[in-house]
Amino acid sequence: MSRRTSLKLTDERERHLKRASEIVASGPDDDPPMSVVIDAALAHLIESEENIRNGRGEYDPETVQQLCNTSVIGLEYRTRVKSRWR
Repeated sequence: MSRRTSLKLTDERERHLKRASEIVASGPDDDPPMSVVIDAALAHLIESEENIRNGRGEYDPETVQQLCNTSVIGLEYRTRVKSRWR
């Protein structure tokens, strides 16, 4: 990961941040700081990857794929967890 001093907020990224903020907010009047929203999103990504890895030993691959695969990360060909983001 390269380090950048600024984060370019495209329209799509703004929409994602707004939606994520609504999910993280404790109520309709709460407006969490962007750092809290980003921290929650990062924690969710890490936990999702752990859930997929843990689920592989407990459930059949089709069930893991149906319940856990997203546009960012998922179980591929029953054998590995793959990031689809890049």
